[in-house]
Amino acid sequence: MQAKIKWTDGVQFIAESGTGHAVVVDGPPDSGGRNTGPRPMELVLMGLGACSSYDVVSILKKSRQDITDCHTELKADRVDAIPAVFSKIHLHFVVSGRDLKPAQVERAVKLSAEKYCSASIMLGNAGVEITHSHEIISV
Repeated sequence: MQAKIKWTDGVQFIAESGTGHAVVVDGPPDSGGRNTGPRPMELVLMGLGACSSYDVVSILKKSRQDITDCHTELKADRVDAIPAVFSKIHLHFVVSGRDLKPAQVERAVKLSAEKYCSASIMLGNAGVEITHSHEIISV
């Protein structure tokens, strides 16, 4: 895996993945930014959410669950020191579908957290307290 980061001006950067996808990363105006993109730590949080959501959806599809939607809400706390690392992160999965089995949704969330999500396992091993919850919406 590779990435490139190119400084543009102020505290704005263009981050490009090895697969050619790019995202603007920027800071707030009081730090010299123009607020044109997410902050670096927001990207870490979003990466965790996307990684885990990917797993949950994939596991549910493989379990032949009729999933129609999934969104994940993340809430994180950071320490009040430099570096301001994450201390706690909570992921709440909202899974919609037809006749979803609660045990299958719970299993998918657990497998992502404990076995498949590299980002979650990496952050957890670094001392971040990561918790999960879910809800099911029948459609």
